[in-house]
Amino acid sequence: MPRYEYKVVPAPTKGLKGKGVKGPEAKFAHAVQELMNGLSGYGWEYQRAETLPSVERAGLTGSTTEWRNVLVFRRLREGEADAFSPEMLPAPAAAAMAPAAGVEVEPQAPEDVEAALGELEESHTAAEQEAASDENITTDEETQEEPTRA
Repeated sequence: MPRYEYKVVPAPTKGLKGKGVKGPEAKFAHAVQELMNGLSGYGWEYQRAETLPSVERAGLTGSTTEWRNVLVFRRLREGEADAFSPEMLPAPAAAAMAPAAGVEVEPQAPEDVEAALGELEESHTAAEQEAASDENITTDEETQEEPTRA
């Protein structure tokens, strides 16, 4: 499993001037963009932004909680990038439906599948009716009401 190192940096609080950048929102977005692009040049991959509490001193004996916005980046540890080799896993549906070794499976025609589904629904309905009769429950299918006890 690959191991990462993380870098947490404070999110910009002020916008950054740039060529063709106008307005406070655009300047702020430009500041975030420059920070992210600068760190990505060193191999850092952006993960997420977090707002975390920071308890700070206020006055001589008091303290307050300030909320800080930080950006989280990660990259592979040095020397482990070469050791990392991702493994391609089979698709979940294909693995569950794959036949056992040496066993031949004939594909079913769509009509067979529809017939099997119909039989399954009938058996499920019959089981529900049997359970309802065992518990003395009556249902009103015409009004789609909840089952009531008799």
